[in-house]
Amino acid sequence: MIKDNFFDREQYLSILEKRITDLKNGYRQNIAIIGDELVGKTSIIFKFLNKFYDNRIIVLYLEIRPESLASFTRRFIGVLLYNFLINSNIPLKEDLDYLIEKSEKFIPKTVQNLKLILTALSKRKKNNIFTELLSLCESIFQETNKSCVVIWDEFHNLGNLDIKNLYAEWSKLLILQKNTLYIIISSNKFKARAILSKNLSLLFGNFELVLVEPFDIKTSEKYIEHKVGGLLLDSALKNFIIHFTGGHPFYLEVITDSLKKANGADLVDVLENLLFSPSGILNQRFSNYLKRFLDLIYSQDYISILYLISNGHNKLKDIAHILRKPKKELNLKISHLLEFDAITRSGDFLKINDRVFGFWLKFVYQEKLRSLTFDAKNQRMVFRDNIENMLQEFLISTKKPVGERIVELLRLFDDEMIQIENKRLRLTHFREIKPVEFNNRGLKEGLIGRSNDSLWIMAIKCEILT
Repeated sequence: MIKDNFFDREQYLSILEKRITDLKNGYRQNIAIIGDELVGKTSIIFKFLNKFYDNRIIVLYLEIRPESLASFTRRFIGVLLYNFLINSNIPLKEDLDYLIEKSEKFIPKTVQNLKLILTALSKRKKNNIFTELLSLCESIFQETNKSCVVIWDEFHNLGNLDIKNLYAEWSKLLILQKNTLYIIISSNKFKARAILSKNLSLLFGNFELVLVEPFDIKTSEKYIEHKVGGLLLDSALKNFIIHFTGGHPFYLEVITDSLKKANGADLVDVLENLLFSPSGILNQRFSNYLKRFLDLIYSQDYISILYLISNGHNKLKDIAHILRKPKKELNLKISHLLEFDAITRSGDFLKINDRVFGFWLKFVYQEKLRSLTFDAKNQRMVFRDNIENMLQEFLISTKKPVGERIVELLRLFDDEMIQIENKRLRLTHFREIKPVEFNNRGLKEGLIGRSNDSLWIMAIKCEILT
């Protein structure tokens, strides 16, 4: 989600506001914000900071990127001093020596400490640098009574700074530093969760986990209406776009922008230009994403697994059967794909995290590989047919009564296990499914499903459920 095109997200903004208010009142709760790439995590931070002002709080925002420890240290100190001086009526420059000079008369002890850090770095002494660096925040508090909010974007990249005992040292500080709030952000959900559960799982100083989700259906609908403005768009097509994108803000933005620019073009034309055309934004994005697997040993196995999952073969036993490979061997590769955040596992099921990428993999990448000729025109027609069939299937499905659609879903259950958050649930195979009526004003219709060892009673409610 582009930073200057912000929409909704009030629940996340209110969490940030509450936690920073709590910090001023003497209660500190660190936050970990994780979510898919381009789902809007950084946009939320920037939106909050654009309207935030409090002269008792110093905010440091740093994107953690590949660099040396010396470079990171200088950036951290520079951002700290720049934001400390921002309300001092002193003309500011993005020059570290200048910022040190101007800060010295206000925070002499802190400046003395940071000069020692820079001297140690110049002598290539790296021991305890990270700890001493973060201690500058507490030093400023002692001198000015101003608290620091340290925001690290893509914090999992800290591991690349070659800091010895990084998380062990940081954990000690998290417990001791009561006047510094850490907000850490990551697009690598798998790695971030592992760090939080193994390295930063503390009795005190622990992180509140905030998962940034795509837009829900109602918000997606409002977003599309907001973006397309006066463009007439059938409600069924809006629903298809929401279903196709999964409510992901980036894809909603790209598709609605394209619809608006190509005034009069239909959705199939727009999706063809975005996903199939060599110059299409999404085609290029997914082609570049796939390159990260091409450098791995057995790269074709990884791509084959992704393709099979996107094509509906989302159980390990099915994938092993099709690829004629042992489950143990495939499990190692699936674990690697989980670490990449390319897929997620829910009980017995595997799924592609990014449904638009899954569609591209199935109908663009794989179709081009299968083609016996280089006839782009023919490939384009096949792609358009697939999009149109998918759209028609969706429209037919949405016209079916809810009860009928639920029965179709229940008939797919085959004793597999799924996991919803921390709960595991068996999707029992039903030998009988039949409708039932309830003598209740709020709940009138439902279903009974009988299996060999259980009975499911389901009520259908199409309104808001509280």
